[in-house]
Parts: sequence; structure tokens; C-alpha cells
Amino acid sequence: MKFLLLTFVGVVHLLSLSSGKTIYKNDISQRSFQEIKEEIASYGDVAKAIINLAVYGKAQNRSYERLALLVDTVGPRPSGSKSLEKAIQIMHQNLQEEGLENVHLEPVKIPHWERGEESAVMLEPRIHKMAILGLGSSIGTPPEGITAEVLVVTSFEELQRRAPEARGKIVVYNQPYVNYSKTVQYRVQGSVEAAKVGAVASLIRSVASFSIYSPHTGIQEYQDGVPKIPTACITVEDAEMMSRMASRGNRIVIQLKMGAKNYPDADSFNTVAEIIGSKYPEQVVLVSGHLDSWDVGQGAMDDGGGAFISWEALSLIKDLGLRPKRTLRLVLWTAEEQGGIGAFQYYQLHKANISNYSLVMESDLGTFLPSGLQFTGSEKARTIVEEVMSLLQPVNITQVFRAGEGTDINFWIQAGVPDAGEDVEKREPSCTVDGNANWYSCSGKQCGGSSKN
Repeated sequence: MKFLLLTFVGVVHLLSLSSGKTIYKNDISQRSFQEIKEEIASYGDVAKAIINLAVYGKAQNRSYERLALLVDTVGPRPSGSKSLEKAIQIMHQNLQEEGLENVHLEPVKIPHWERGEESAVMLEPRIHKMAILGLGSSIGTPPEGITAEVLVVTSFEELQRRAPEARGKIVVYNQPYVNYSKTVQYRVQGSVEAAKVGAVASLIRSVASFSIYSPHTGIQEYQDGVPKIPTACITVEDAEMMSRMASRGNRIVIQLKMGAKNYPDADSFNTVAEIIGSKYPEQVVLVSGHLDSWDVGQGAMDDGGGAFISWEALSLIKDLGLRPKRTLRLVLWTAEEQGGIGAFQYYQLHKANISNYSLVMESDLGTFLPSGLQFTGSEKARTIVEEVMSLLQPVNITQVFRAGEGTDINFWIQAGVPDAGEDVEKREPSCTVDGNANWYSCSGKQCGGSSKN
């Protein structure tokens, strides 16, 4: 976590120091690149001080200890829950006690969904109790459940070809895993596509390349004009088993029970704190992570780790008595797991001042060993970021990759604001944490955090 933190704090602070004009502008500065390069190089001692404090000094392991205290105290933080609001209030108090500036809560409305009791039992061709996790915003079943024959498909295309067979059945998707961004469409859209052909429920093979009989939750989306049907994830093992059974001509029957309920939108907050810029206080470098999580893990990695290294970035700068030229703004988002709900409302509130946003950053890829920084922006801005990253040579984190992204900052990226985020060692979910499939992987190594995603 400490090396990922260094990537964040180094870029956050050093970019907020150099070049007077916001890098949102096409003309970054009237100064020559050589002048900018020399200015960045002059912050070598600052970079070393940050590294020494985070790796060897009193801040060593501080972000981990802060994170452990929150997740142990509060636990899971699903959208709309009392535990999420408790976490937000704790973080608000922590930021105030640390003496950060302009600490405040910005109210938003967020979804409130609760899982309830859930089960799936195969009744034919044999009795088999299956592990499932209902998908976010899914409706529940009737109290007696839904008992129906299964149709197993491997793709939306196969479902369309076999549409006449789907009516009145539970569609089971056994889609092959390609990568997270491509395969996750089955989790997000699977229930809608199944409902269009008359299915009564859908079960989706968990979106992961590896499983130890562990289902993964995550958000799914209904569509106006399409009947809402219950939907849940099942394990890779059960999806493969039913696919084999179906290929032999076995009749498969499942009884599905889900007590899921959707409630009216709840009141919540995005949590904000700043270090105000000394020369260009109106210009903002935003660093962020989200506080909410799913309900089946502690949310230690998704995204407690990202939220806490973002806080630690400001803490290190404050500890060193540094005052950047631009304002550093920490935002701890709410309801990211429901599709960036809190972040979208923040964007709507602040987009009128979009030209003042120099850079937006989000950590939500897992706090594993970073290999560099993802960046989206102009080529001129990229050259500046590359120079900044060169100051992290002592910890060998200097690469700048393309195609940065993040659920909570995509609104700003699409509007043309440069963005940056950590690039961790592996980004495909060979193992998962916190109850939902993530963009990252342990690749055979042990994960930090809850092993339930």
C-alpha cells in the first residue's frame, strides 16, 4: 500500500506545484518545456522527503492502520445503510481533527437496496444447494420462491437463437471469461436480456477467471419497458457443472428464493477536505476513492484502500508543512458501487467550474504493487506527468500508461479534464475481494482485505 500511496501523493503534490496554468488548457503554459522540466527537477528533495516519510518515517503503515480501524469498527458499507453513514461521519470527524481545510459534507441522494435471505437449490437431476449472491438492485422472488427449469447459454447470441426455449425458464449464463470489462456485460445486462425472451429469473456465472466456489456480487441494471426478474450470480463451478449437464440432455430444475428489496433513495454525503493552494487556490487537483462497499465483505480493498491512500496523500503533504500552488481536494465518494451515483451528483454541482479542474484522480484498482500511472490528457500534459513520475525513481514507479479511467471520475474525463490513476501489477480478477469482482488480481499472491469478492 505504501508504494501505491507514493505514486498518488507524488503526482498529486508535484503536479499541484508546477506550471501556473491548469493542464486542462490546451496551452499548458507560455513557458518552454525545458523551463517546466527544470522546475519539476527542482522538487527532487520534496519527492525524497515524501518517500522517506511514507516508507521509513512516522507515517509508515499509517494508512493501513487507519483503514483497518475503520473496516473493523464499521464493517460493510452498502449504499443506503446506517453503516455507510456511520463511516462517513467518522471520516468527516477524522479529517476535521487532522486540521485539513474546508472539511465538509455535500448531501446527495443514493439508492437503498437490501439483499435479504437468498438461496438456490438444484432439484433435478440431483439435489444440490448452490452458493449465490443476489445482484445489486435485483427484485426479490415471491416468498415461496421460483421453481423452474433451466436454460443454459454461453452468450447473448445463443440466448437469441434459443429464445423460444427460454419462456418460463431460469436462464443460466455460462459465459466464457475474456476480461472484466468485456465479460461484466453479462452481469449488468443479463437479467434484461433474459426477461426480453420471457425468462422468469437469471443466474450469471461470476465475472472472474478463477474461483474457489465463491460467487461475486455487483450492480445490475434494469431497463424501462422490460419486465424486472430476479437475478443473482453463481459460482464458476456451478455454471460449468450445469453446462455439462445440459450438454448431456439432463433436465435441470432450480428453486430460487431471494428476499431482496429496493427502498426509496436515502440521504447520504460525499466527504470533502482540502489543502488550499497558495497561488492558484481556484485551481483544483482532485484525488479520490469511494467509501461505500457491498454487504458481503469489509470493503477493505473495494474501495477502503483507495479512499485511505487518497486521504494519506493530503496527510503526508500536511505533515511536511508543504503548501502547493493549487488546491488539493480530497473527495470520498458515496454509492460508487451503484454506478457512481454520488460522483455524478458532485459533477452536476461543480461542472460549471470545470475549467478550474487541472487533474482528477481516483484509486479503485486495489492497493497492490503499482507499476506506474494511467493517464488521459494531451500529449503536452503527458510529458509533464512523465517528468513528475521520474522523481519516483527511488521506488521504481515511473511508467506512464494510457487510458486512465474510474467510475467516479469518468464524468470529468468525458468532459475533457485530464485524469490519472494507479496502474497496479495485475488488473484482471484472478482472485477477488470484498464480495464483488474487481479490476485487479492477486495473480497467485495473497490478497489484502476480505477474500469474498
